Amino acid sequence: MAAQNHPSGKVLQTAARVALLGLVINVGLATAKIVAGFIGHAYVLIADGIESALDVGGSIVIWGGLTVAALPPDETHPYGHGKAEPIAAMVVALGVLAAALVIAIQSVREILLPHHAPAPWTLVVLVVAVAVKETLFRYVIQFGRKVESTAVKTDAWHHRIDAMTSIAAFIGISLALIGGEKWRSADDWAALVACALIAANGIRLARPAFFEIMDTAPGEKIVRSIQRVATSVPGVVEVEKCHARKMGLDYYVDLHVGVDSNISVHDGHQIAHRVKSAIQQSDSRIADVLVHIEPAGNM
Repeated sequence: MAAQNHPSGKVLQTAARVALLGLVINVGLATAKIVAGFIGHAYVLIADGIESALDVGGSIVIWGGLTVAALPPDETHPYGHGKAEPIAAMVVALGVLAAALVIAIQSVREILLPHHAPAPWTLVVLVVAVAVKETLFRYVIQFGRKVESTAVKTDAWHHRIDAMTSIAAFIGISLALIGGEKWRSADDWAALVACALIAANGIRLARPAFFEIMDTAPGEKIVRSIQRVATSVPGVVEVEKCHARKMGLDYYVDLHVGVDSNISVHDGHQIAHRVKSAIQQSDSRIADVLVHIEPAGNM
């Protein structure tokens, strides 16, 4: 049985609104960068705009994943829809890696082909983009860490990646303007550097999502806390096995508890209820606890 008034549904709805905010901002930035890149002859700015456009798609995926994850359990999903959150995060991470490859290929083409030097005013667009994206990153990552949402933290780092690519673009365009003819392709080389940053962060984003999808055990801290709470319940002699897995913002726990072998089935059942209640009260993120009662010493 899940804890009463479990907050994850409302938190996920709030997280979805945060993703929606990022989506709106990304649409504006992507449009500004791509248009400025074409007019100002700066492919690195176009590439940066494409990355921002992918952020739009990423925000849509994150928003959709969080919206689905917020749905309550039903007959076909008795454990809820929490897995939609890390799946959305994984889709975004793979999109980041694909974007790095596409932009890298086009950057090499631009290096090999002669083209105009970028316009100086394109630097202003990048300064604004960096300021907006870094501010958005700090806001979203703070919320993501607070609620321990893999998808929200992925969305936040997507904003940071965009800020980093804009910084690389700024450096590249500046070198192209200062260095003259010999440095005309500096902005395209900067786009390649940005691709490396994008790819590295894509891998960084994929790891936690993959671990959560695969039901990787949470950190030792939460497991030790569960064991400590269970052991403190009167009637519990020992705790041997404690398995926990993350499902969206929630944790589901399987616990093997040893009790006096001479007590009745009814008493053992009551101890199991007390263990479950104590664990859920100790941490609001724990949605359900399955307690196995066994004779102490036979575990």
